[in-house]
Amino acid sequence: MTQSMDMDFDALRRAMQENYEQPEGPARNARAEVLLAEAEKLNIPLAVIEALGHQLKVYNYSSEKDRMFVPFARLLRMWDERPGDFDEYETHSLHWVFKWVSSGMVGQPHVPLASIEKWLGEMEHRYRLAGHSERAVRSTEFTVARSIGDLARAERAYTAWLAADRDSMADCHACELHDQGWWRAEQGSDAEALELWRPVLEGEYTCAHEPHAVLASSLLPLLRLGRLDEARAHHLRGFRLVRPMESMRGAYADHVEFCVLTGNEARALELLAERPAYFTDAGEPRSRMDFLAVVALLTDRLTSLGLGAQTVPGPAGRTWTAAELAAHARVEALSLAGRFDERNGTAYVSGRVRERMDQPPLVERLPLGIRTTPTVASPVRPAPAPSADADSGAGAAGPDLAALLAEARRLSAALHPDSVAAWAAVAEAADDDALTPRDRAELTDHEAMGLGPEGVELFARAAELYEAAGDPGEALAARARGAYVLALSGRTREALAAVSEPYERVLALFAEGGTGVQQAASVLVGRARILLQRVHEAAETNGAGDGSEALAAAETAARELLALAEPEAGNDVLVASRAAEAQAMLGELAAHAGDAERAAELLTRGSEAFVAAGLPWFAVEYEARLTGIARHLGDAEAAERAARAALEHGADFLEPTGHAQLHLQLAEILGATGQFGPAADHALEASHWADEAGEGPTLGAWARHQLGGFLLRQGHWAEAAEVLESALPELSAQTHGAGAIVQTHWWLGDCLTELGEHREAAEHWLQAAEMARHWPEQHDHAMLAHLAAEALGHAELLPQADQAYARAGALWRSLGNVHGLIRSLRARAWLAVREEGSGLDTARELMGEAVRVCEDEAPDDDEDDEAREQLVAELAQTHRQFGDLVARSTPDDADDEAIHALFEEALAHVTLAVAGFLSLGEDALHSRTGAQLAAGWLEADLEHPGWAAARAREVLAAYAEGDGSDETVVARRAEAERLLRATESSA
Repeated sequence: MTQSMDMDFDALRRAMQENYEQPEGPARNARAEVLLAEAEKLNIPLAVIEALGHQLKVYNYSSEKDRMFVPFARLLRMWDERPGDFDEYETHSLHWVFKWVSSGMVGQPHVPLASIEKWLGEMEHRYRLAGHSERAVRSTEFTVARSIGDLARAERAYTAWLAADRDSMADCHACELHDQGWWRAEQGSDAEALELWRPVLEGEYTCAHEPHAVLASSLLPLLRLGRLDEARAHHLRGFRLVRPMESMRGAYADHVEFCVLTGNEARALELLAERPAYFTDAGEPRSRMDFLAVVALLTDRLTSLGLGAQTVPGPAGRTWTAAELAAHARVEALSLAGRFDERNGTAYVSGRVRERMDQPPLVERLPLGIRTTPTVASPVRPAPAPSADADSGAGAAGPDLAALLAEARRLSAALHPDSVAAWAAVAEAADDDALTPRDRAELTDHEAMGLGPEGVELFARAAELYEAAGDPGEALAARARGAYVLALSGRTREALAAVSEPYERVLALFAEGGTGVQQAASVLVGRARILLQRVHEAAETNGAGDGSEALAAAETAARELLALAEPEAGNDVLVASRAAEAQAMLGELAAHAGDAERAAELLTRGSEAFVAAGLPWFAVEYEARLTGIARHLGDAEAAERAARAALEHGADFLEPTGHAQLHLQLAEILGATGQFGPAADHALEASHWADEAGEGPTLGAWARHQLGGFLLRQGHWAEAAEVLESALPELSAQTHGAGAIVQTHWWLGDCLTELGEHREAAEHWLQAAEMARHWPEQHDHAMLAHLAAEALGHAELLPQADQAYARAGALWRSLGNVHGLIRSLRARAWLAVREEGSGLDTARELMGEAVRVCEDEAPDDDEDDEAREQLVAELAQTHRQFGDLVARSTPDDADDEAIHALFEEALAHVTLAVAGFLSLGEDALHSRTGAQLAAGWLEADLEHPGWAAARAREVLAAYAEGDGSDETVVARRAEAERLLRATESSA
C-alpha cells in the first residue's frame, strides 16, 4: 500500500506530473487516488480540482475507464457551485473532458441511451455558453451515432463536424483524421481513408495515442488494397507503439486480427500471451468485446487447421485448448454485444461482431521478417482441391495404368524433377504382373533415384532388370548411378572401383554400336561425378591444389564426357544435359584450381546450356555457385544476375533451404551495392523460407540480422528495431560469430536512439561494448562506450553517463585517438554542470584537461598539415564549448559581480575560439561566425555595445556574398542584425 506523506501544492503538482509520465495501468491509477487524498488535506480548492482532473485523465487512459465518471461528476458539481475556484487551464480542461465522458458512456452498456443523449445535450449547452464552436459536439455525436448503428445520423453529424470551425475544444488534428479515415474505411473507401491518414502516418500530426491508433486502423484497408509491404511495415511499427499502452486494447486487437488474416497465427498467439489481463479487464466493455471477437477469429482459424486440441494462451485460472477458447470467446463477445444491442434497441453491434469473428484470411501467408516462437504446432494449410483434369484418367477401378506410365515416361524423357514421383504413382497403381520387364526396370531405377545414398541395392536390381529387358547400355548406366551414390555416402574409393567395369564396358559397347550415346554419356557422367566428389573430399582435407592427381583425373573425365556429348547435344535432351554438366564440372574444377575467372566462364556456359536445352532446374546449382564466384571476383552485376537466374529457374523446385540461401545471397549482393530496399525484400523472403525449412535459429536469425540492417539504412527505425530484437535471442557466437551479435546490439542502439528510447539504446550499446572489450582491436569497444554514454546522458542517468564517458576516454587515450578523448572530456564537463553542488568546478577541470590535450598533441611544424588543422579546429571548438558552458552555468541567485566574472571568463574562451577558427580560413567560416556572435552577445551583456556591434558587422561582412539559399547563412545574418539592433538600443 502506498504510504501517504504531507506535501505542499508545488510538490503535489510535481508528483502528479511524475505520475502522469508513468506507464498506463492500475499502479498509476492507485497513485492518482493517493494524490487526491493529499490534495484534500491542503484545503485549497484548486489543488482538489487539479487532483480530480489528474485522476480523470489516468482513468481515461487505462483499463479502468469506467471509473472516470465519478471524478468528472464531482468536478462538474464544483464548477456549478464555485466556478471562480477554477483557473483558466482547469476551466479549459473541464470542458475538454466532456468529450471523453460523453463518448465514453457509449462504450458502457449499463449506461442508458437516454442518459447518453442527456449528457450530449448538456455538453452542447455548456459549450454554447462558453462560446465554443460546435465542432467537438458534432464529433462526439458522430461517435455516439456510429457506435449504436444509427448510420444516417452518423453521416449527418460527420458532415456538420467537418463544416464547423476548429477551436480550442476540437480534438487534435491527428485524432480527428483518425476518426474521419475510420469512417471512410467503414464505408468501403479504403484509399480515401489512407489518404486522410497520410499526414498522421508521415508524422505531420501526432499526439500521445497517434499514430498508434491510425497504424492499427490502417492494417485491413492496406491488406484489402493489396498494399502488403505497407501493411507489414505498419504492423511492425504500430505494434511497437501500442505494446506499452494499456488503454489501447482495441488497437492491440487490430494487430492480432492482422496476424490471423495474413497466415501469422503463431505471432497472433504470442500477442495474446503478452496481455493476459485483456481477456478479463472489464473497465471498458467495448474494447473487451472487440478483443474477444478477435480471439474467437484466431482460435476458430486454428481449429479449422486441425489444431483445436492445442494449448493456447487464455484467461488465467485454467489451461485452454484452441477449440475451448474459441467457444468461450465467441460466447463472451456475443454476450457483450447483446448487452449493447439491448441498450441501443438494435442488432447492429452483434452483426458487426459476427462479421469480425467469421472473416476469411485476406492473405495466405505474409512474411513479417520477425522471429516467432510457435505456441502451437505449425498449421497445416488445406491442400487445394484436385482439378477435373487430374481425375480425368481415373475410373471406377482407379487410375489408368497406361496413362500413368505414359506420363512417367514423358517426365523422364524431359528429365523433369517430378519424374520420380510419377514413377512412384505407377508403382502404387500397378501390381507386378501388369508391368513388362522394361516397365519394372524403369520403375526400380527411379525408386532408387528417390532414395539417394540408400538406393545402391535398388540400382543393382534395376541393372538386372534392364539386362533382362535387353538393354545392356541402360543396365551399365544404372550401375554407374549406383556407384555415384556410394561416393555420396563417403565411399569414394569403393565407388571408383564399382564404376570402373561399367565405364570400360560401355565404351566398348558404344564403339560396337551396341548402345547409344545416351547410355554411354550416363556412365561417363557417373564416373566424372565420382572423380569430382573425390576432389571435393581432397579439398576439405588438404585444401584445393592445382595439378593434384585427383584434380587432373576429374578434369580428364569431364573433358571426355564433353567430347562424347557435345556433338549430339542438339539431338537429344539427355545428351544435352550431359554436355552442359561437363561444362559446369570443368568450371567447378577451375574454381578448385584457383582460376576464378575461368570458373565463372565455364559455369556460365554450363548454366546457359541447361537453360537452352529446356532444363532450367539443373542450372540452379551452378548459378548459385557462379553467384559466389562472381562476388569473390568483385563483379556485383554478374553475381546479382546469377542469383536472380537461380531463383527464377528454381522457383518451383527448390527446397525451402535453397530458397532461403539464394534470397539471402541476393540480399547481401544488393545491400553491398547500396540497394537497401530490394535487399530488404530478399532478406525478408530469406527469413520466411528459413523458418519454413525449420532453420529459424540458424539461417533465419542471420537473415533477420541482415534484414534489420537494411531497414535501418532506409531509416525505418521502428521496423528495424522489431526485426533486430526478434533476431537477437537466436544469434550465437558459435553459429553466427560474435561480430554479428555486437553489430545487432549496435544497430538496435541506433534505432532506439532515433525512437527516443535512450535508456534502452544505452543498454544495447553497453552489452555490445562488453563483448567488444575482449577483442584485440579496441576501437569498437571505445566507440560503443562513447555511444552508450551519450544515450545515458539523454536518459538523464548522469552518473552512469559520466562513468561510460570515462571508460570511453581511457580507451581513446590507449588507442592514441586524441579526438575521441577530447570529445569524451567535453561531454563529461557538460554532464558535470547538470549535477548539483560543485558541478562547475569539475566541469572547468575537465574542459581544462581537454584544452591541454589539444595543445600537447599539436604536431610539429614539419608534420602532417591536415592533422595540425584538425587539432586547431578541435582546440577552437573546445574553447567555444568552454565559454558556452561557463556562460550557461550562472546560478539563479548570483549577484551582478559574480555574473560579470562568469561572463568575462566565458568571453575569454570564446575569443580564443574565434582566433582558432579564423586561422583555419574559409573551411571554418560557419564555426567562426557562430563564435563571433556568441562573443558579441557576451560583450553586449557586459555592456560593451561597441565591441558587440563590431562582432555583428564582422559576421555580416563575412556573408556579404553569401548564398541566400544556405540556411546557416540566413540564420547568421538574421542573428547578426538582431545583435546590432540590441546594441543600438542600449547605446
